Amino acid sequence: MEILKGIVIAGPTGVGKTELSIKLAKALNAEILSADSAQVYIGMDVGTAKISKDEMDGVVHHMLDIVEPIKKYSVGDYQRKGDEVLNSLGEKNVLLVGGTGLYIDSVVRGLSALPESDPVIREKLMKEEGEKLFEILKEVDPESAESIHPNNKRRVERAVEVFYQTGEKFSVLSKRNIKGNNCKFLKVALERDRDYLYERINLRVDIMMKNGLLEEVKSLYEKYGDNLKKINIIGYSEIISYLNEEITLEEATDLIRKNSRNYAKRQFTWFKNDHDYIWYDLDKMSEDEIFSDILQKFNSL
Repeated sequence: MEILKGIVIAGPTGVGKTELSIKLAKALNAEILSADSAQVYIGMDVGTAKISKDEMDGVVHHMLDIVEPIKKYSVGDYQRKGDEVLNSLGEKNVLLVGGTGLYIDSVVRGLSALPESDPVIREKLMKEEGEKLFEILKEVDPESAESIHPNNKRRVERAVEVFYQTGEKFSVLSKRNIKGNNCKFLKVALERDRDYLYERINLRVDIMMKNGLLEEVKSLYEKYGDNLKKINIIGYSEIISYLNEEITLEEATDLIRKNSRNYAKRQFTWFKNDHDYIWYDLDKMSEDEIFSDILQKFNSL
């Protein structure tokens, strides 16, 4: 089977992924898979900075508006749907664009071969004393027992459960990834000076408020009620607290700014820990320079 090629464009929220991805997609006649865990939700547009039809500029986008906000959507769900899209594109180029590292990894590397949880086995294990359960783990999977703290009962339960389900060690299966597509990716990440990025994030929150974030959350909250709180997405959780008269609108807005900046820090940490990424600093190179360099590297992939 022919190996297909794609580009990952990753990086923290607000860094400038969208503009570059559209430019690359048009140059490569590519389609885009969004890798954003908030943008899969229908009706969450303003608060997730979801790309508009005009911004798409004719480029086909996938993995947007997949599920209602009260429905559970896992990284496994994302992988299955993402692989399905990739495998339907034939020889067409693809860009995987977003800031959710787990979603990106599920498509680029695949997910571990761990089975779904078995409620019957899990219920039995939950009744066991933590100390006894850890002794079982040491016996069946000493490698996991070395890496999992005895007090982390939930993790211990899961490791023992996997062994009972499969007869194989959790420590082995958790590292055995299954990839569901035949695409080789050039992995690119964007960054900016941190202080300047945080200014951009603050400004973006202000623009969201002007563009109707409050009205969007109010409408969703009226439709879905307290179930909306379960997905815990930045921008929505804080406004819900305001609607419930727990904080003022000014406090909610400040919290959105703060939580968005903290999220960007976590994204930096995630992507910097993956040494497969080629980093481009948008404060030191122009978008045109980055665009040309990525195209050159992609063509020699």
